[in-house]
Amino acid sequence: MSIKAKTAVATGDGKFIIDTVTVAEPKADEVLVKIKAAGLCHTDYDSLTWGKPIVMGHEGAGVVETVGAAVKDFAEGDQVILNWATPCMHCFQCQEGNQHICENNSPVAAGGNGHTPGHAHLEGTQWQGKAIERSFNLGTLSEYALVKVSALVKVSEENLNFSAAAIVSCGVMTGYGSVVNAAELVAGSTSVVLGCGGVGLNAINACAISGAHRIIAIDINPNKLELAKQFGATDIILADKDDIGLNKAAKEVEKLLGGRLADYAFECTAIPALGAAPLAMVRNAGTAVQVSGIEEEITIDMRLFEWDKIYMNPLYGKCRPQIDFPKLMGLYKKGDLLLDQMITKEYKLDQLEAAFADMLKGKNAKGVVVFD
Repeated sequence: MSIKAKTAVATGDGKFIIDTVTVAEPKADEVLVKIKAAGLCHTDYDSLTWGKPIVMGHEGAGVVETVGAAVKDFAEGDQVILNWATPCMHCFQCQEGNQHICENNSPVAAGGNGHTPGHAHLEGTQWQGKAIERSFNLGTLSEYALVKVSALVKVSEENLNFSAAAIVSCGVMTGYGSVVNAAELVAGSTSVVLGCGGVGLNAINACAISGAHRIIAIDINPNKLELAKQFGATDIILADKDDIGLNKAAKEVEKLLGGRLADYAFECTAIPALGAAPLAMVRNAGTAVQVSGIEEEITIDMRLFEWDKIYMNPLYGKCRPQIDFPKLMGLYKKGDLLLDQMITKEYKLDQLEAAFADMLKGKNAKGVVVFD
């Protein structure tokens, strides 16, 4: 039997409405999830301009409502985190351990753009009498989401904070995983994080968890730099908007570290002009990581690579959801991963416009939509 769900729908013309969609019963390998909380990020705002109607939202946590006939590992009432980079576990990349760039299912790595139906049951959600796509095959800005069972990770924690769980599956994983999985930061090393938004704060937190000796945060916003200290930054640099490529900031990094640049640098600004900036922050044979996923043509001075520097552009922190999400929730429970501190404000679905406005103004480290 189908179910009605209050939902944020991007109408394809740069706007969105809060409306009702009809969600079908799950097919054999699908699960219907009652969403408890959905994290917000700039990708959700970008979905307004994808040129077609779409159920918004790609970060979320909730409770299993109904399972398909072939689903064995989940049952009604299970607490789950939803994961947008759904691995098939059979393709070349999945077999290589690169589940985040699955060749069959990834809406990004497999040539999609986050709003293609991919492997999803497109007809499972109807709006105004027609099938509607779900953002990243999830659509978490809705009371209910119909997803493949492979998109779920079970969370057994009692009294789960669903808001904290909801933000794990994008910005937290991207920032943390870029430090731990991609760069494999070594304890006692030095690091620089460029940009102290949600992803940058998680990268800073991950550097601290991994035992970095010095963590230098760089931003043009003094308020964000103060927040960076809470997440583990040992030093801060207030950057100048006119500092091309952050070259002046790089000299300050060198001074702070006694004449040598950092071992690691992580670009978390999403500003194309700063795509090469982490290279200017690291020593010879250091590692520069472009975390924010810049997908534009930029010009790079090859002298920045001198000498033996490594430049990485990982997707989604090289996430392996069934392995990484339990680790993250364990670190959160221990008090090391600062998820509660990351959430600046919670909103109801009807307050989504205000939530986007706060996000675009830089008021929030992270906003979360909560459902009754």
